This record gives sequence, structure tokens and C-alpha cells, in this order.
Amino acid sequence: MTAPSSRVWLFDLDNTLHDATPHIFPHINRSMTAYVAAALGLSFEEAGRVRTDYWQRYGATLTGMMRRHDTQPAHFLHQTHHFPELANMLVFDRALKSMLRRLPGRKIVFSNAPLHYAEAVLALMGIRQQFDTVYSIERLRFRPKPEIRGFMHLLKTERLNPSRCIMVEDSPANLKTAKALGMKTVLVSRHAKLPAWVDLRLQSVLELPRRLGEL
Repeated sequence: MTAPSSRVWLFDLDNTLHDATPHIFPHINRSMTAYVAAALGLSFEEAGRVRTDYWQRYGATLTGMMRRHDTQPAHFLHQTHHFPELANMLVFDRALKSMLRRLPGRKIVFSNAPLHYAEAVLALMGIRQQFDTVYSIERLRFRPKPEIRGFMHLLKTERLNPSRCIMVEDSPANLKTAKALGMKTVLVSRHAKLPAWVDLRLQSVLELPRRLGEL
């Protein structure tokens, strides 16, 4: 068993540390669809189908746009993650900061989101200082989860042994890659279904400290 103090926690951001479903995800989806429509000369409805197809096929709309249409990632991320009212859109629990403080071990944010957005969200929630670093889509060299190359880049750069890592995510697909690499996996979800590669399911990330004995 890994000693608690030597654990490395890899936290997803959206729908793991905060609830992006009510406001943020709809905004991103609209922005991405509008971008695809403008870039490819499609109707909004057609662009929505393309965006969904790329997300399902490649793990991220951006990956599909880069591979199929030579889209410049910096421009795409800036246009689709622009939030003038971000503070009013965030839904999170104020107890998150104290929970992270109580959690033994090193902590890293591991997200498919762009860096400017991830840093802004963490700052607004008052938890940026709880994390050693942030691995955004740029730092993953635009290899989004669940693609294994992004995971490998993080592990190599941080010199981490996967067996010391615990990945906390709302996406079963992303956790499947983590488990294949030898990590412990925590699914944050209210759905009862528990995939075979998930070690622990939580309804809220706030449950982590009292469930440590199960990992």
C-alpha cells in the first residue's frame, strides 16, 4: 500500500472540482459549435453534428479540427473559452479548499481545458495554491485524455511512478487509461454503474478524505 504522504493526486477540473454542467459546458458547446460553423462554412445545426462527432472520435473537438482542418489550437482555445462572466457561472462547494488541505500527498490538475481557463477557475475557487502545477491541453501537447500520450507526457515530465498516482475524474473513459497505466482510479459520479476499472466511486469529491481507507 502506498503511504498517504507519497501519493500523487491527479484531479480533473470540470465536473470534478466544480459543476460545469449548468452554465459553463453549455457556453463552451455553443462557442465551439459557432467556431466550427464559421471555420467550415456550415449551419449551426450541421456544425453541432461535426463537433459531437469529433468529440466522440478524437476525445476533443479541437483534436478533430486540428487533424482534419489544420486549425490553429491557440486561436481555437481563445475563441471557445472566453468567459466575461466566469465568476457568476461557477458552481462549486466552498468546503473544497479545506478538503484539499486535509488530503495527504501531492496534487496536480490534469485537464483537457486550456491553461488560461483552468487557472482562472482555480483562482476564483480559491484553491490554486493547493496544487503543485496544472497540466492543461497545451502542456499535454494537444493530446487530450483519454489518449495515452498525454498521460505519458505528464508522468515523464513529473517523474512519477503510476502506481503512486490516484486519478480523480468524472469520465470513465479517462479513468480506463489511468487504470491501464497502473494508477488507482476514483470516479466522481452520481450514476450507480461502476466500470470494472474504477476503484472507488464518489458522489462528490468532498467525500475523498473519509474514503481514503478504501484506496
